[in-house]
Amino acid sequence: MDILSTMEEVISLRKEKPKEGSYTSYLFNEGLDKILKKVGEESTEVIIASKNSDKNELISELADLCYHILVLMKEKEISLKEIEKELKIRLKK
Repeated sequence: MDILSTMEEVISLRKEKPKEGSYTSYLFNEGLDKILKKVGEESTEVIIASKNSDKNELISELADLCYHILVLMKEKEISLKEIEKELKIRLKK
């Protein structure tokens, strides 16, 4: 199993069975507005890190953005399989 699928499973578990002290559970508890705020913040941090020369910083920020996007996907009931299907369609164009 790849890491994104594993993360998707853990995120799903945190939504279905919140765990005290879990940041993921906190995001779901706060709701869509908080999740969107974090996606926006992380997107901005990716842009800023892209302008710098520190590759490790950019990798870290991209990982943060990926995580928050996966949380958003779960909140909106979108799976990685659905994204993969869409990308496969685009690949054929």
